Amino acid sequence: MAWEIVVGIETHAHLLTKSKIFSGASTAFGAAPNTQASAVDIALPGVLPVLNKGAVEMAIRFGLAVGGPGVISRRSVFARKNYFYPDLPKGYQISQFELPVVTGGSVRIETEAGPRTIRLTRAHLEEDAGKSLHEDFHGMSGIDLNRAGTPLLEIVSEPELRGAKEAVAYARKLHEILTSYGICDGNMQEGSFRCDANVSVRKKGDSKLGTRCEIKNLNSFRFMEQAIEFEARRQIELIEDGGQVTQETRLYDADKNETRSMRTKEDAQDYRYFPDPDLLPLVISEDDIERVRQRMPMGLDAIREGLRQKYPSVAAGNLAVATATVGIANYSSAALTGTSGDTSTTVVNLIVGPLSSRLNNEKLEISECRIPPGTLRKLAERISDGSVSNSTAVSTVLPAMWAGEGSPDEIIEKKGLKQVSDAGAIEKIVDEVIAAGAKLVEDYRAGKKKAFNALVGQVMKASRGKANPAQVNEILRRKLKG
Repeated sequence: MAWEIVVGIETHAHLLTKSKIFSGASTAFGAAPNTQASAVDIALPGVLPVLNKGAVEMAIRFGLAVGGPGVISRRSVFARKNYFYPDLPKGYQISQFELPVVTGGSVRIETEAGPRTIRLTRAHLEEDAGKSLHEDFHGMSGIDLNRAGTPLLEIVSEPELRGAKEAVAYARKLHEILTSYGICDGNMQEGSFRCDANVSVRKKGDSKLGTRCEIKNLNSFRFMEQAIEFEARRQIELIEDGGQVTQETRLYDADKNETRSMRTKEDAQDYRYFPDPDLLPLVISEDDIERVRQRMPMGLDAIREGLRQKYPSVAAGNLAVATATVGIANYSSAALTGTSGDTSTTVVNLIVGPLSSRLNNEKLEISECRIPPGTLRKLAERISDGSVSNSTAVSTVLPAMWAGEGSPDEIIEKKGLKQVSDAGAIEKIVDEVIAAGAKLVEDYRAGKKKAFNALVGQVMKASRGKANPAQVNEILRRKLKG
């Protein structure tokens, strides 16, 4: 309790462009090794980089999302970051150093102590390196340069995060911003969203930061939390035993749940940055910013707030689940279109309940859902207007819709599921059940609540499940009072 954990996060986000940042090669994931590496990407002699305008527009979009026009640099410079590694063909990486495309901005997160605003230091454009492959080669490593030149936005936070949970909350919120504005697909398994955590510890009350260690390439939120917690414990134990923390780069081993040293941590001077002579300064005009702003999609926070205001009858918790990601929020928005009251509530209940369960069970994304939003809305309307009971809709109609058996109306008609809502018909069945169930009636009037449920069950059985349950309850209670 005497120690404070300080974390800063560096995030590398693959930008959603079809081609690379300085060449026309494809950025599509999953191609055979080295089939998407152009002459520019592999640094053949005499080739020159040409900046991808789409990557610049993505950077502008991010700046607008986290701070508005004021954080976007009207003039920024590309630099060469010099280091040697087998998957870096040129021997340097084109990045930005002194003059990044975005300076400042902030991300608002929810923590156990309430909302916090985390400031951003910068966000800059750069190219990705290739990938070293070690598993499939005996005693050797392979190099796949398909990823070399993929456009990245590196986003650096201030060291304002206090502990692993806050770091994960920040990373999740940043992931949400990038995906909701169409800047990055956020696929952590494919390396589209990679985080490095700079972790240090200090005694509570100290203003000076401790020596930091950088944990590289954390590719899941769970691993991020575990890695930061382990690293903080390691540093605290080291200091308390009289040792000193060494500034270094460390790797997290998920199997052993530990971090281990990779190399001494480099500083900026180790990379010998200098402006790239092959690239002119990047100049962004007010017109460029306005054009990007007008074409930006609505962010997830704005979608959530709009749905909250438009559909006040929907429980806040369910609506939060129905807008957890961009994909499900867009699906929910489409399914809710034109609804109100009970129908809106039913739409969201179907999404967060049986539909989500089916997607999870079949390991499908919402984009792969077999029931279009409008068709799900039609099912909710049939529940609301009493055409079919909720239980029958969930147990029978929705699975048939998923299997492609037709629209809700077609399935209800074909399977004879239309609910009986005629009060006279239901009263007749209720009268018959009461006459045949004198013992249950006596038990109910003696205060045994289970007897009422049993009578409802018998009415539903007699109607072959077609009687409107709400009407059954109302009529049965009225009759039993007499």
